[in-house]
Amino acid sequence: MITSGGGGDPAQPLQQLPLAEVDQPRVLSVVSEVLEKLVARNDQLSGGAGKSPRPPLNAFQGVRAPAISLGKYAERIYKYTSCSPSCFVVGFVYIDRLVHKHPDSLVVSLNVHRLLVTSVMVASKMLDDAHYNNAFYARVGGVSNVELNRLELELLFLLDFGVTVSSRVFESYCQHLEKQTTLVERPLLNGDVVSEISVEEDTHISSSPPHPTPTPTHLPS
Repeated sequence: MITSGGGGDPAQPLQQLPLAEVDQPRVLSVVSEVLEKLVARNDQLSGGAGKSPRPPLNAFQGVRAPAISLGKYAERIYKYTSCSPSCFVVGFVYIDRLVHKHPDSLVVSLNVHRLLVTSVMVASKMLDDAHYNNAFYARVGGVSNVELNRLELELLFLLDFGVTVSSRVFESYCQHLEKQTTLVERPLLNGDVVSEISVEEDTHISSSPPHPTPTPTHLPS
């Protein structure tokens, strides 16, 4: 389970909950593989298993690494939230921006799951016409609603609310992800998803545009 001092536990461990039968876009494997390589390197730098939390990512730090793999965790987020595949690329952009803005921070096994679910959730609010609310993402991600609300605010302030991604930047990250992985098929995503991202580059916004929030109909039991 993903837990922390202030977070609640889901009804069952994430690895024991069933996954819906949904085809997996390749981008999930690509992003997961790149993040896993980064985490493996950073865990060594931090003394093993990310045991040396470094500000300002302390808010995302857990007591221990979750039992569920990052790849399965990404699959779970996608299958239950039905977010667009492009959200995982944009979520990766947010994580990359975060570590560049705060070079003293490391993405490690103790924080990468929380970083991923928070980043993908924010990306879905930016990209998708309809998306699930924070409470549903929290249930899927294995954290409490209160904790995810706090993590969302933490991420936005750490990024200085710089959550707009241009189509050019989006494409450059797709190319970067392909170069960093052994999976080389193209395309990562359908071509039409690029148009969902703002063409204004380096634009900082104060809040996400309002979107309708559908009622969850397939909560994991």
